[in-house]
This record gives sequence, structure tokens and C-alpha cells, in this order.
Amino acid sequence: MRPGDDPGGDPDGPGAGSGVYEQVAEAITAGLREAGPADVPGRLCGVAVDLLPVDGASVSLRGDAMPVQLAASSPYAARLAQLQATLGDGPCRHVLETGRPVLVRDLAAADGAHRWPVFAQQALGAGLRAVHVLPLGSDDVCVGTLDLYRDAPGGLTARQLRAARLVAGVMTAALMDLPYGLPEGDEPWLSGLAADHDRVHQAVGMIMAQLGIGADEALARLRGDAFAHGRTALEVALDVVFHRRRFDTR
Repeated sequence: MRPGDDPGGDPDGPGAGSGVYEQVAEAITAGLREAGPADVPGRLCGVAVDLLPVDGASVSLRGDAMPVQLAASSPYAARLAQLQATLGDGPCRHVLETGRPVLVRDLAAADGAHRWPVFAQQALGAGLRAVHVLPLGSDDVCVGTLDLYRDAPGGLTARQLRAARLVAGVMTAALMDLPYGLPEGDEPWLSGLAADHDRVHQAVGMIMAQLGIGADEALARLRGDAFAHGRTALEVALDVVFHRRRFDTR
């Protein structure tokens, strides 16, 4: 049962906080059983989907040019995260810039469509109707986001929002406190999760060389090409890296 789904009593009344904590702690313990460091972000995305009235979840870290997607609960959630990275806009970027959560009950309503018109149009076309994004980090520094997606309009109750914040807190601890290195001789776990982001950087460098332009313009060209062809920035980046696409051809 998800937090807030119990029809008996006031789900947000006295003592609700401790009940949410126990339920979330139990779900996280079960979800992370026998998980290695590289599995933790994805497992926690799955825990969020199990606990909350959402259909997908993804986690991203702040990047120098675009968010670094680390994990998602499903290919659908991964594509929605990539959509935000491709457009360079959306609630994820807003939370990274402000450090404040964004809770959009209906992306088709005036508020969502006005704040992110291009993202809203593309996301609605992909079947998304509501999105809730929580910051990862501290009150002073936002290091990433936990993005929660719904296929139908709807918000989170106060009890469910507490549960989401608890998951986000554990996600922050996992990303910041877990060792970045695995046992001697193994590849650092985070570098494996961020491999797709590295491909984007590699493609940006190749576009810079092909066109003789700076990094910001090269990334803008990459994003623009992806948007124009209904693809993600990662998909176009992979084509560039593997020499299936050049930007200096006429």
C-alpha cells in the first residue's frame, strides 16, 4: 500500500510522520537488498514508483552543461529525463537552478504549459500528464534531482510528499556517501553510470572540431538537431561519436 492510500483515519494526522518513515524505511531496505553501489540509484527509483502514485522515476546529477542521467525505473522514465536534457528546459533544470521542488499536478494546465511550453508539448505527446521533481543535496547545494512522472493528472498528499522526500534523502546519501571506487581493480561505479553523459561530451568536442565553434554553440547544435528530428541528444551524440552523423556536411 502506498503512503496516504489507507482509507482509515487521517493519513496526515498526529503520528503520520513516524508511520511514513517506517513504511519507507522498510521499502528501501527491501529494495536495496544485495544491491551493489551501481545498482542503488536505479533500485531507489523503483522504490519510489512502488511507494508513490507515480508511473516512473529518474535520478540525475548536476552537470556542467546538461544533467547527468544516472538511472531510471523504466525506459519510459529514462526517455522523459533525456527529453529534458535534450531541450535544456523543464522542471528538472528549474530545480537544479533553484534548489526548490517543483510539483506539477497537470502539465496540460496553464501553469505548466506557460512555464515550459516546448517541454510541456513534447512531454504531453509522450504521454506524461504530471511531474514532481525533488532536489537532491542540502539546503545550500542542489546536486541533482529525483523526477517522478505520472501518466494521469494528480498531485501528492502531504504524507506522500514526506515519503518522496525520504527517498530523495536516501538517494542523496547514496550518491554522496557511497564510495566512488569499487574493490581494487574494478571501474569506479559512478563513471559507469555516467557513460552516456561522457558520450555527449565527446560528441560536442567532435562538433566543435567539425564546425570550428565553441562548446556552448556545439551543444546547442546537437540539441537543435535532436529536437528537429524527434530524437534525444544522446541518440544524436552516439551517431556523431560512431561517425554516422557529421555537422560539417552540406
